[in-house]
Amino acid sequence: MGFRAVVITVSDRGSRGERVDGSGPAVEEMLRQMGIEVVGRRIIPDDRELILRTLQELSDRGEADLIVTTGGTGVGPRDVTPEATIEAIDREIPGMAEAMRRHSALLTPHAMISRAVVGIRGRTLIINLPGSPKGATENLSVLLPAIAHAIEKIKGDESECAS
Repeated sequence: MGFRAVVITVSDRGSRGERVDGSGPAVEEMLRQMGIEVVGRRIIPDDRELILRTLQELSDRGEADLIVTTGGTGVGPRDVTPEATIEAIDREIPGMAEAMRRHSALLTPHAMISRAVVGIRGRTLIINLPGSPKGATENLSVLLPAIAHAIEKIKGDESECAS
């Protein structure tokens, strides 16, 4: 496939080494199975400015075609990943976030409090996923069939979309 991805776990406790990151490795494995090269994985605290800066730097330097975040998408006081992502992106892709919530709502009522965002910065697709390994992998599985096509279009592919 030839795409490069960075996986970012957003977790105060994870960034301090107080919690083992389960979602980052799970997401990384799913992307690798899809043929996407994971060129980096980071764990950062729930800090809006740091999340924003990280998304901006990775996108603007062209290090990744895809950035996937896990964590910080709920309604807790420290859950600020969506706000940082909205500030970072040029364009939102609401259908992808809606698809994740729609699928998750069939599995848990907690899906309705997800504030995950999906969008584009420059030529990079940015996807927010929940912080739990189960939630992250379930949500990512919903998007997998559309990710390659989305990245190709973001990068400028002008071929006709299949109907």
